[in-house]
Amino acid sequence: MKTNPTRYSSAVGEVWVMATFKVKYCHKIFDILAVRLLCETLFYESFQLYKINCQKLAFGSDHAHMIIDMGLYSKPQLAKMLKGYVARNLFRLMPWLKANKWEGGYFWNSGLWNPAYDIRNVSDLEFYMRYLDRQKYSSTNQTILSSY
Repeated sequence: MKTNPTRYSSAVGEVWVMATFKVKYCHKIFDILAVRLLCETLFYESFQLYKINCQKLAFGSDHAHMIIDMGLYSKPQLAKMLKGYVARNLFRLMPWLKANKWEGGYFWNSGLWNPAYDIRNVSDLEFYMRYLDRQKYSSTNQTILSSY
C-alpha cells in the first residue's frame, strides 16, 4: 500500500494509464531522429506544463506510448492537451513536416495525430513497462527544449 498518495484539492490517489497516440496517415516520422527527439522533449514539456506524472515514454515508427498518471483530467482532456501541445510546437519548430509531399513534407497542411487515441487503465504496471521497453524507440531519458 502506498503511504504517501498524490493529493489534489478534491481527491487523493493516482490513476495510472497507458496512452497511445498514432500519427495521421501512418507516416513513419519517428524513424527520423530529429523528429523523435523533439517530440520526446515536447511530451516531457507538456507533462511538466500540465503537471502530469510520466513513468515511461516510448515510440514506434508511427506512434507514441506513455504511462502517465491521469490526475484529475478526463481521457479526452489528456488526449487533447498532450496531442495539441506536441503537434502545435512540432509544426512551429519543423514547418517542413506540413508541406505537401512534392516539397518533402508529410502532412499536406493537416494535423499530426490521427483523431483516435487509446487510453487504458494499467492493471499490471510491470507488464506495461516491459511492453514499452520492447518498443522500437524506448527511452527514459528526459531532455528539455532549451538544451537544443
